[in-house]
Amino acid sequence: MVQSKATDVDGYLAEAGDDRREALTALRGLCRAELKGFDEVMAYGMPAYQRDGAAEIAFASQKQYISFYLMRTDVREAFEERLAGQDMGKGCLRFRKPEAVDFDLVRDLLRATVARSGEVC
Repeated sequence: MVQSKATDVDGYLAEAGDDRREALTALRGLCRAELKGFDEVMAYGMPAYQRDGAAEIAFASQKQYISFYLMRTDVREAFEERLAGQDMGKGCLRFRKPEAVDFDLVRDLLRATVARSGEVC
């Protein structure tokens, strides 16, 4: 999906391909369940979760993969060992197939994000 023009996350999910919608919906569900006190917004054409006006988490359906953005350097560093075998960009975790999304890892990253406060990269 190219950058979405959706104005809300429901619209974003409706635009997603059938093969990815279930995984994206599950990611949203995890974010909403774990990120208490965060606001769900659309930012840069993807669903994002903000605390105090700063996006700390986002996800997107890219052309070749589903990406999970973790904008907290401290959380990435704390999970360095668990993330070592993952397909990682500077600030995103990439899942090449929807069925490859590691929801347990994502849940743990979300919980760690909630527990920490500090600078967002």
